[in-house]
Amino acid sequence: MDEEKTVTTRRKKKNGKPEKQSAKMELFDWIQCVVSALVTGILLFVFVGRVVNVRGTSMYDTLNNNDKVICSKLFYTPKQGDIVVFRPENTGLFDYSLVKRIIAVGGQTVDIDFTQGIVYVDGQALQEPYTYEPTWKQEDFSGPITVPEGKLFVMGDNRNGSTDSRSSAVGLIDQRDIIGKVYWLILPGANMNGVKDTGRIGSVYR
Repeated sequence: MDEEKTVTTRRKKKNGKPEKQSAKMELFDWIQCVVSALVTGILLFVFVGRVVNVRGTSMYDTLNNNDKVICSKLFYTPKQGDIVVFRPENTGLFDYSLVKRIIAVGGQTVDIDFTQGIVYVDGQALQEPYTYEPTWKQEDFSGPITVPEGKLFVMGDNRNGSTDSRSSAVGLIDQRDIIGKVYWLILPGANMNGVKDTGRIGSVYR
């Protein structure tokens, strides 16, 4: 008799309300997970990082036109060698944000030998394997320049195809104008040969 009661109880659980309630709970848990993931993604996007679309080839071949990158300003202190997104003070010349590499921070002195294409910071020649070509384009740069505190000297990796701190159109940028440091490439644009290389996805610092 006890065995028959046990079998009957199991059948009720299988065909009755307990199983339906379990299915509803599973659905509710699944919806909770999806909503939590969406909220977390939105918070990360707003407060931690943002996706930026690269325009132009001034950072070639580190970054290509239409590359999608993630940048963040959370707990960020600018350092030499960082790639940053910023909004120039002179917004009348640029209606969009720029992406450049920090060459010198406040207190450092920049000089450039345009004959040899070599950049010097505090008298030391920079080792710049990330540049597309040596720095031959002078713009209206006249060095040496000592960068004031709170300012940054930036240049594009495509040195002869970039308007940056060598030009009075951009000049030294204010740290407060930085939108964020670029960390990762998440979707590649086409290079100058029209090729989209998915192998570039990941950190922009190689």
